[in-house]
Formats: sequence, structure tokens, C-alpha cells
Amino acid sequence: MKNFVEELKWRGLIHDITPSTEEFLLNNSSSGYIGFDPTADSLHIGNLVQIMTLVHFQKCGHKPIILIGGATGMIGDPSGKSKERKFLDEKKLIDNQNKIRSQFEKFLDFSGNNSASVVNNKTWFENFNLLEFLRNVGKHISVNYMMAKDSVKNRLETGISFTEFTYQLIQGYDFYWLWKNKDVKIQFGGSDQWGNILTGNELIRRLEGGESYALTTPLITKSDGGKFGKTEDGNVWLDENKTSPYKFYQFWINVSDEDAKVFIKIFTQKSNNEIKKLIVNHDKEPHLRIIQNALAEEITEIVHDKEKLNIAKSTSSVLFGKFLKEDFDNLEEKVMESLSTAVPCVTIKRDNLLNDFKTILTESTNFEIFKSKSELVRMIKNNGLSINKDKINNEDYIISDNLKFNKYLLLQKGKKNYTFIIVE
Repeated sequence: MKNFVEELKWRGLIHDITPSTEEFLLNNSSSGYIGFDPTADSLHIGNLVQIMTLVHFQKCGHKPIILIGGATGMIGDPSGKSKERKFLDEKKLIDNQNKIRSQFEKFLDFSGNNSASVVNNKTWFENFNLLEFLRNVGKHISVNYMMAKDSVKNRLETGISFTEFTYQLIQGYDFYWLWKNKDVKIQFGGSDQWGNILTGNELIRRLEGGESYALTTPLITKSDGGKFGKTEDGNVWLDENKTSPYKFYQFWINVSDEDAKVFIKIFTQKSNNEIKKLIVNHDKEPHLRIIQNALAEEITEIVHDKEKLNIAKSTSSVLFGKFLKEDFDNLEEKVMESLSTAVPCVTIKRDNLLNDFKTILTESTNFEIFKSKSELVRMIKNNGLSINKDKINNEDYIISDNLKFNKYLLLQKGKKNYTFIIVE
């Protein structure tokens, strides 16, 4: 069997690990799990660290299990949080579960001997009453033990409810239930989950005298100190309705050289030798952003598919490459639609096309593109205005004759200031 722990080590994906874990996994084909609470209707790229842990686990011959927290999602994990989460209603949680489940299928193989599977902890908690839980679970873990965990200690000053205080017991019982019923021997998670995972190890030991293991991954940080996975628009999501394939692709293209050399180990399945060659070639010609391109292409294709990757690349070429009028004329409609997600977008009514050019780009667009007709005229005189990659050199341009697919215009002021216009 391939050495799973060694694979994670060179990728920089181990923060904490229980003793004997590597030896156990080398000698046993095992099942391991990670829990994901359905607190949103999509996973984001911060979740990719855990997903890639399961990907490597499966490739090394083991069976990955995804626990979707239908029960724990109703409580809220205090780990890494400075204040209590707002409760989601059950209908919303179920909707979220269904949406994120399909996202795992893009990464993991759900067929074969070590097929991935999905479980929901609501299955074993919905008929578990409070007294039974207190007698069978709470009895075995002391308050002192629970108070020593960072997820609790870090919240003592700001306050933690009894509901969130018990979260580690509930997660611990998840591990015990899966150990007993699904032969799961190891739990994975982010470094903030270490205390919760060890509570599960402790329950297994105290209730059954059993052996189990734990492994956590480090918190991913950016070299400039910024928070990984955040942009001006917020989280970078895996759902294209929340983060377009273009913006997803651009996130990876724009990471720094230093970060790209770290991220390509964490977020791709490329081998150590492949990555070393990429780094050597990148360092010879850093302006080509070889690592960023390899990183962006692999992740975008997995998350969105090959076609959407190509559309994202074409969109990038239109905005940042040497793109001529002839090239623009040959663009597919899907690329035009992608451009509408990439730059500021303005909508105008078709009736407004009866107005003259200057009125359309000022009054008819609520002055969002040009604040005045005189500003527009100056832009034309300075040779700074293009529409659909065609340089505008007069004030009598007829927009209605130049609509792409009879409804789209890409307006460019200067080199990089774009506005996408949709005619309805």
C-alpha cells in the first residue's frame, strides 16, 4: 500500500497526528472520515484542504467517508469561532446537505473496493434522547477534560452556551458510532478540530477499550498574512452560482509565486517530481506564471469541468491578453456570458437604443459608465474608448448595429477598465 502519511508530509498537510498512525495505515486498509456541517449551500476552497486529504487517502488504498452533519449542523461547532453561530432551520440544513453532497462526487470515486460513501449523523442522533446521551456518553468525559480543549478555553471570556459546549461530545460520539458500526479507525480535520477528534478517541477507548487514530491538517495561510480563500467578494465557493468559473480560475492565477509553490502541493494531485519540474521551469521564466497556470487549470477543471475551464481561460484572454477585433468577432456566446460575470455589468432597455450614442452611454445607463457626455467625448478624442475591441474614433457610433449576439457589448476605457452592457 502507498504510504498515506508520507504523501501528506511532503505536501505539507500534517499538523498533528496520533502515535502509530503511519504504521497502522501502512499495514491495514482502513476507513477514515471527515465531518462537514451543512452551514452553507456550497463548500468553499477552504474545505478543499479536507477534501484533498480524502482524495489522497483513497488513492493510497483506503476508504474515505464523508460525514454530513445533519445533527451537528443544528448545534454549531465553536472551534475557531469568536461567537455563537445562528441556528439554521431543518429545511435549510437538508437543502444544504443535498447541494454539498454532489460537490464531493467531483473529487472522490464512489465505486470500487474502496469507494467513498456519505453518512449523516442525524441517522443515529434523531432517536437518541437526552437522558440516554447523558448516561451513555456524558458519563465518560469529565468537565475538566472538556474545559481543557481550545475550542472551549478560547470562548470562556466571550461566553459559550451549554449547547456549543456539548458539541465536542456529539462529535466524539460520531467517531465512536462510526468506529463501532462502520469500522472507521481514523478521523481527519483541520488543526482547530484536534480537541474534538481526541474526544472521539477517548470515548472509543473508555467505552470499548478500542484503538483509533487522528490526523489534522494545518491552517492554510497566505505569505502576505491575508486570509486564504477570501477576496473582496468574500469566500471563493465551489458553486458556480456563488463564484463564477472565471473568478474561481482567476483566484488561483493571481496567487503569489511563493503561495503558488505551496498551494500546488496541497490542492493538486500532481506528483512530487512533476511539481519539482514545474518549479524549476517557473523560476527560469517567472513572468509566464507556469505554476499558477498549472494550479488554476487542474482545480478549475475538477470543480467546474473542461469546457468551463476553457471558457474561463478565453475570458481571461479577452480581458488581459493581446486580443484583436477579429478574435472578438469569433467569440462564442458562452464566453460573452462569462464576461458578464468578470467585469462590472450594466443593463439597458432595448428602447434606449433609439437614443444617440452619447445619450445611451450616459443617461440611458444611469451615468454608471460616464458621468457626462463631455467625459465621453474626451475619452474618444484621447483614443481611449473601445467597444467589442473596436477603437471608437467618432461620436456617431451606432450601438444597435454592433451588438454581439444582438444583446451584448464589452466597453473598454483605457487598458483595463471594462464594463459589460446587456441589452434587454
